[in-house]
Amino acid sequence: MAIVAIKELRSHLPLKSRLLGMDHGEKTLGLALSNPELTIATPFKTLRRTTFTENLKELSALSREYGVRGFVIGLPLNMDDSEGPRAQSVRHFAANLLKAKDTLGFEPVITFFDERLSSFAVEDFLAEERKMPHKKRKEIIDALAASHILQGALEALTKL
Repeated sequence: MAIVAIKELRSHLPLKSRLLGMDHGEKTLGLALSNPELTIATPFKTLRRTTFTENLKELSALSREYGVRGFVIGLPLNMDDSEGPRAQSVRHFAANLLKAKDTLGFEPVITFFDERLSSFAVEDFLAEERKMPHKKRKEIIDALAASHILQGALEALTKL
């Protein structure tokens, strides 16, 4: 399908389809899932970044299982609104997702959502969980960051 502005997202989605929110990191992909009404984001899981092909297989299976037809991908903008190398990497990932409609089994609709400080917000939220092992906490942070990104996008959708 296409990369669209948030205000155009709903018109490109089939009724009762879900969105998958993504926090695209160097080593992991934090994932969050919306409900079919597109009002609630739930932290879902964290995928280890391997090859795009392997990650695509996992995203495809999840999309089929849960009725996902669109992706909200966190865009890591700099504080001055400029885009750096991380944002370029996210845009490249999104472009590859668009090309993968045969593997996904559908033409995805993608939107970006400003993810500035999303991980910091989640880390503050988990500040009390210091006893949790670092690796486990990192996985939770990635999924929660994806949920934070997706929930922000869903709230923006309801205001349109």
